[in-house]
Amino acid sequence: MNLEKILAISGKPGLYVLKVQTRTGFVAESLTDGKKITVNLKSNVSLLSEISIYTYDGEKPLTEVMQRIATKENKGQAISHKEDNAKLAAYFKEILPDYDEERVYPSDIKKVLNWYNTLQAKGLVTDLAPAAEVTEETPVVEEKTKKAPAAKKAKAKKEE
Repeated sequence: MNLEKILAISGKPGLYVLKVQTRTGFVAESLTDGKKITVNLKSNVSLLSEISIYTYDGEKPLTEVMQRIATKENKGQAISHKEDNAKLAAYFKEILPDYDEERVYPSDIKKVLNWYNTLQAKGLVTDLAPAAEVTEETPVVEEKTKKAPAAKKAKAKKEE
């Protein structure tokens, strides 16, 4: 598993793994306690693979930042996200020396470190390298495209 199926849901603590997509949303499983929840499409959900950190040169994907933390910590736990802001900023500066200090807030650094430690505790840090999970997502997209033309054909037959 990589960050392609890991979710952060606004208003819900921790990280979740995408399990099943439904018509009205999806089912996700908490990484902390294993409980499954249903999330509707109106919820504010972020895929960790889509998150980037601002740098002076552009943006760095969260996956790359987490790989740097894993390298620095030898795939072990990072410092706690509950440390004081100055210590967190100094640590993050070691990981990503060119991060934009004006646009990356202490709360962002806390989230990244908390997410990293959560993934590390579940043994998912070793799988952070970007993988070709596009093949896993492709059938979902193909199913949708297959169903859509069938629905159009059914409508066309009803109209005749």
